[in-house]
Amino acid sequence: MTRDRTLSIIIAALAGVLLVGFFLPNWAKFLLTIALCKGLLVLGLLPLMRTGLVSFGQALYYCLGAYAAGGIGIGFGISDIFLMMLAGGLASGVLSFILGFLLAKYRSIFFGLLSLALSMILYGVLVKSQSLGSTDGFNIVPFTIFGMRPEGSMVRYSMLAICALTCGVAAWALHRYLGTPLGLLARAIRDNEIRVEYMGGSARYAIHVIYVIGAVLAGVAGALVGAAVGHIDPEMSYWTQSGEFVFIAILAGTGSVIAPFLGAIVFGVIHSFAFDFSPNTWQMVLGTALFLIIVFLPNGLWSLFGRRLRARA
Repeated sequence: MTRDRTLSIIIAALAGVLLVGFFLPNWAKFLLTIALCKGLLVLGLLPLMRTGLVSFGQALYYCLGAYAAGGIGIGFGISDIFLMMLAGGLASGVLSFILGFLLAKYRSIFFGLLSLALSMILYGVLVKSQSLGSTDGFNIVPFTIFGMRPEGSMVRYSMLAICALTCGVAAWALHRYLGTPLGLLARAIRDNEIRVEYMGGSARYAIHVIYVIGAVLAGVAGALVGAAVGHIDPEMSYWTQSGEFVFIAILAGTGSVIAPFLGAIVFGVIHSFAFDFSPNTWQMVLGTALFLIIVFLPNGLWSLFGRRLRARA
């Protein structure tokens, strides 16, 4: 019987980020924070991809979460980071619950294109909304932690620590969910949805639940990114942003809840160095990296670690 080391890995990774992150320069703390937030969103894509579905519109909830977090700051003067995360997750959760009744009916490319279309609708609405800054967006009020604002270099480290803790809790919670009967339906739906229905399971219900979970995580991630950057704009819901998340998901693989964060960090490193050394062809570098991963590691980067963990079990 294979021993489940997921919790131990999460705790070790969390401790490593909190320890090493304290000594990193501010620019590295910022990049790591953004990478973890993107990993949090891709974590929500993991159960969807296990069912054989790919969402090309996850930026919808990423952007909605950021605007909800920024909106409560401007409208109500709320700057607490935890309330901003709650607002982002709640707004995305409510909308995804409503849209989920429609999306849960579709499969294959139809699911992906419909999710993409919904994301672009939000982009169009935000671009036309002068009160929300149109294409320029608007600045978010500086975040606070229980009423206190970090100072100096602690601003970046505090945000990194909050992101890391949020990612750790979310990863463990999703890992526990995937081990439940409803969570285990994901792979069964991908393999044979008709058999799942004959056995009494509801594929549509399972996909609806997974879709809402992914949207909530995307909303929280958007709120965190908005607070970290201090500015939000409609580009957060553009189709290229959703494509980036799918890129990270493919790069990471779906073998573990740790994989999305590994993929996001690797993506961030490749993107940063490629843009720094080759600003005119950095997309080609990313495309080459994805091509090599697909050819030599079709199950993603996590397959390298998965093999070793299984070998030691």
